[in-house]
Amino acid sequence: MNILQVNNVTKAYVNHLALDNVSLEVREGEIFGLLGPNGAGKTTLIRMINQITAPDSGEIMLYGNRIKASDVSLIGYLPEERGLYKKMKAGEQAIYLAELKGVKPSVAEAKLREWFEKFDIIGWWDKKVEELSKGMQQKIQFITTVLHEPKLLIFDEPFSGFDPINANMLKQEIISLKAKGATVIFSTHNMESVEEICDSIVLIDKAKNILQGSVRDIKQNFKSNEYEIIVPSGIENFDMLLPEGCSLLRSENNGDTDVHILKIEKGKNAQLLGNILQVADIVSYREVLPTMNDIFIKTVQGYE
Repeated sequence: MNILQVNNVTKAYVNHLALDNVSLEVREGEIFGLLGPNGAGKTTLIRMINQITAPDSGEIMLYGNRIKASDVSLIGYLPEERGLYKKMKAGEQAIYLAELKGVKPSVAEAKLREWFEKFDIIGWWDKKVEELSKGMQQKIQFITTVLHEPKLLIFDEPFSGFDPINANMLKQEIISLKAKGATVIFSTHNMESVEEICDSIVLIDKAKNILQGSVRDIKQNFKSNEYEIIVPSGIENFDMLLPEGCSLLRSENNGDTDVHILKIEKGKNAQLLGNILQVADIVSYREVLPTMNDIFIKTVQGYE
């Protein structure tokens, strides 16, 4: 079931077309990557979903109905540009933001203290926000985004400013939220994170949707029949072992082993492996799929 559907949405500002007939579908319970270069139109789309602005044409559907202002209570939004009241105490401000989402103060405080403990910032509960590091402030905003347990979560560059340990902690929390039934829209330039946690993606460039689908299917569609084979070092005339339809792209010596990257036509794998096994053991053999970063660059450059 689709929790969110964007149908032929167009939005123009003065001398600028932000979105041009964009359509996409987000399935309930998935982590959906909203990708694109700077200025592609991602933020405009997010603002429309949050009812901050409206499309010039087209429609946005939530649970099969045209989205309306009251639906914002079903959404948790963490914008890229963070903003907390610097002079307020951290705990006091978190309770205030929870109240804005309809959570009773007594319930909010209990739940917030649990989250502050989990994120190791409970010692800063009574400190002013201006005394907290950027990372701590971002943790607070993440917590207040998810506290009211919205059905749809939108995270815009959620790992910005985090060290690897805290970024990984946040990834695990996002995966946990999905496991509990939340749907996540995840906007980022970090393609490694996309590969790690996204089920599906859409790539927007120059206001248009230029690529959409599951991460697995997209990687399969962009593969180029490249394989990595690792063998003991010192095999003489390795290229002579390659049958017709196999070509050696590059090689690297790692001390005791040689790593060869090959381009192999369909149906030639068995013959290749048989030839090599006649002279040496095979340490490992795997297909090399393109990374999402490679796909992002190739698709955007091709579209240009």
